[in-house]
Formats: sequence, structure tokens, C-alpha cells
Amino acid sequence: MADSQKTEKATPKRRRDERKKGNIFFSNDAVSVAVLLGSFFTLRLAAPFMAEQIYQFLRSCLARATALPGGAVTGELNGLFLDFLMSFLLAAGPLMAVAVLIGIAATLFQTKMLVTGESLRPKFSRINPLQGIQRLFSFRSVIEALKGLLKIGILLYLIYQFLVGALGLFPRYLYTDLLTACGHLFDESFSLLIQIGIAYIVLAGADTFYQWWDYERQIRMSKQEIKEEYKQTEGDPQVKSKIKQAQRRMAQSRMMQQVPQADVVIRNPTHFAVALRYRPDKDPAPVVLAKGVDEVAARIVRKAEECKIAIVENVPLARALYASTELNQEIPQELYNAVAEVLVYLYKMDKSLK
Repeated sequence: MADSQKTEKATPKRRRDERKKGNIFFSNDAVSVAVLLGSFFTLRLAAPFMAEQIYQFLRSCLARATALPGGAVTGELNGLFLDFLMSFLLAAGPLMAVAVLIGIAATLFQTKMLVTGESLRPKFSRINPLQGIQRLFSFRSVIEALKGLLKIGILLYLIYQFLVGALGLFPRYLYTDLLTACGHLFDESFSLLIQIGIAYIVLAGADTFYQWWDYERQIRMSKQEIKEEYKQTEGDPQVKSKIKQAQRRMAQSRMMQQVPQADVVIRNPTHFAVALRYRPDKDPAPVVLAKGVDEVAARIVRKAEECKIAIVENVPLARALYASTELNQEIPQELYNAVAEVLVYLYKMDKSLK
């Protein structure tokens, strides 16, 4: 039931968390095929050199055996072992080095340079017999067993086909010198290895797709998990809403405290109100001290009436000021003339009253 509820793709945070735990999409078959192909081609290129090292070692052995009297060979065991070790390193060293480097490179390429010790930590689930039995008979174990059988089947089939074709060649080798026969047999064997490599590349591609599909299935999330994750990262939407409401109330309170400093409030009849201050000795241009719509606009107007501040009804100007200005900022230049007309009008009215 739990798996059936996990219908949503994993979020980026879930993917990051799983990556930190070492749970990533990874195909062992892809690494194995890369190492196999790299070893094949290294063997192909280094075969003459490797054969030369083996040849020189065998010559050294024969020379030691024929140069010493009977019973004295045991005294040369140390030298013989050193010769064997050196010949082995020179012959097999390049092949082993290439295999190791390709294995490391293929692994780091798939893991995207991930290095973590999380998977090395001891876990009780790894030694729990019940969970071990569950893993043994799980869907993944069945797939792995089928993959192994398929690999063995393909390998046996290709080897069988190679032997059937080679049986006709063996009698001909009787009439061919040893080096030519060995070279031809090596070429045929390398062709077999290429066929095996191509078959395993196809299997590795299928395994890579399966591992990706299985990984995506494992990290899927339910809608409830996504909601919980959102709460943890972004906060509870209800709490955030209350915080924003409190912030708006505080901002409105500070704004209303500035209304008594205004010189004029420009409004349309009911919806918009903007309080402006203009001190020629301080302000290069009129400054917006407060603005609002609907209920906030009504509060600005009431506050202005209480403080005996001039209120001017101008529908287009009120809308333009509200849309194009910010609190405690100067009005834009395109509204200079319209606001100046209002201020001049108020100045004349005030002068006439005096």
C-alpha cells in the first residue's frame, strides 16, 4: 500500500538527500563492460610486447637450467623468482593498470565524482536474517539471477560457435609454422572477444535502463511526503501567511504614522488614496508617504481629515500615483506637472483664505 501511494517523481531535495546517503543510480554491468572492452583492446595492442616478455623469461629459464650442473638449480630459485616477478609485471602490468583506471573512471562517471562513506557504516538491516530472506526472494534478486543466466547462456553460445568454426582450422595448423598458426588463432580469438563485448554492451545498455527505472521507482514520493518536505524547506504555508499578515499590519502602521506629515492626499472617491509631502527646501520632488486601496485608502483619508490635511479628488492622478510610485520615494517625472498643478491650486487656496 505504501508503494502504491508513492506516485510522484522525487523532488530535487529528495535526490540530493539520497545522493548524500550514497543511494544513486548505478549499473555494475556498465563498469564491467567498460573494463572488459578496455582490457580487450589493451591486450590487442600490447600482445607482441607481452609475448616478448614471456619469451625472454622462458629463454632465461632454459639458460639457467642448462648452464648449471645437476642439483645446483635450487640455488638459483631466488633469481628465478625475481625474473618471473619482473616478467609478470612487464607483461601483465599494462593490462592490469588499464583495467583499474577504466574501472575507476567508469565508476566516477556514473556517480558524478561522488565519494561517501555512508554505505560503509554498519547497519542492522544488513545482518537481519528476515530482511536478508526478503532481499533474496525480491523482484530485484530475480532480475539479477536472470541477468546472470542470460550472460552465461550468451557466453556459452558464442564459445560453442567459435569452437565449431575452429575445428576445421586445427588440421591446417599442422602444415603452418608455429608463429603464423598462433597469430591466426590469436586473431580468431580476438574476434570472439569482440563478439562477446558487443553482446555484453547490449546487456549493459538494458541493465543501465533497468537500474535507472528501478532507482526512480525507489525514490518516488507520495503527495503527503512532498507536502511535508515543502513545510520543512519553505515553512508551513499557514504560518507564513500569518507572518506576512503581521508584516503588512506593521508596515501599514508605520505608513499611517507618516500621514500627518503629508501636505496633500490625492484620491479618487472610494478606491485609491496617496499621501504626498513636498518641502521645497528638502525634497527635490514630492515624496509618497502613504498609499492604499479600498479599506487602507479610507483609513488614509480619515487620518488626513483628523489632521486637517488637504484632500483632493483626482481619479486619473490617484490611480497613476498608486501604480507608479513606492513608499518614501519621489514621484516619477511624468507626474510632475499634474502634481504641481494640485500643489499650486492648494497654495492659492491657502493664500486666499489667509
